[in-house]
Amino acid sequence: MPAVTVDNILALDRVSLPSPDATVRPVMTITTAPSGLEGEGFPVRRGFAGIPHQYLDPFIMMDQMGEVEWRAGEAKGTPWHPHRGFETVTYMIEGVFKHRDSIGGGGLISDGDTQWMTAGAGILHIEAPTEEIVISGGTVHGTQLWVNLPRNRKWANPRYQDISRTNLALLSSHDGGALLRIIAGELDGHAGPGVTYTPITYVHATVSPGARLELPWRPEYNALAYVLAGNGTVGPDRRPIHMGQAVVFGTGDSITISANEEQESKSPELEILLLGGQPIREPVAWYGPFVMNTQEELQQAFSDYQSGKLGVIPADVVPHASGDDEAPD
Repeated sequence: MPAVTVDNILALDRVSLPSPDATVRPVMTITTAPSGLEGEGFPVRRGFAGIPHQYLDPFIMMDQMGEVEWRAGEAKGTPWHPHRGFETVTYMIEGVFKHRDSIGGGGLISDGDTQWMTAGAGILHIEAPTEEIVISGGTVHGTQLWVNLPRNRKWANPRYQDISRTNLALLSSHDGGALLRIIAGELDGHAGPGVTYTPITYVHATVSPGARLELPWRPEYNALAYVLAGNGTVGPDRRPIHMGQAVVFGTGDSITISANEEQESKSPELEILLLGGQPIREPVAWYGPFVMNTQEELQQAFSDYQSGKLGVIPADVVPHASGDDEAPD
């Protein structure tokens, strides 16, 4: 980890330091993600579990998938399942996953790639390990973020954005102590490739041991951080953080993160996701794979799914074939 690196960080554009009169966002809370299983038994950490929705808005949830080293024959994914009313953002840090949907889309996402799926009015899809990983084993590590859609976008047509690692906006901190990968949104005037219905910023930062990362942050956005690996501190009072913890920042127009001088050998740097967005401030009715505004809309989503209105599994797919969802030739 991570998949996207550079040979000379000092050759990159640099993010400006916040202005001297900027208000550093305080740390409101730090939570530790519980572990669980998703789909057919894929291990995840529930990154935002326990954080009230008013602090997450416009985000719904985030899972850290792995990091897991599958042995031969062990790899698992998800069965076919529906979504409506929001967007899923799958960021692969290491390894390969394949996906397929009910509207003819599909492909592979691997080291540093992002798959941005707008479920909108409704779609069926599946995520599975590749045949190579099923047969031989391998490492899989990534995250899946759920981004809510405002009421007037929940019925948008489904769409995909396949964001290649080669298209990420790569930046350096002001002193070269941190590498920043902008997946979507804007940071200090630098834009990432992801196109969003809901205004957000999504960044993966690698902070070198002993380095301090100071970033300007839009005051109208909320601000969250999630530690993928390593140890460090956050906020003006330098609250300690470690792998699997999420940070909710208070109001202000800058954020501060530092990496400890000493890191574990398996995590030589602090790897952290930084997220923020314009809150939607609409009612949220969420159950399972559907995120709507009312209970009536949730009930309609389940009814539409059961009647096949959210799509059907393509005819060439073998039902429930983990790691091999294509029909034999």
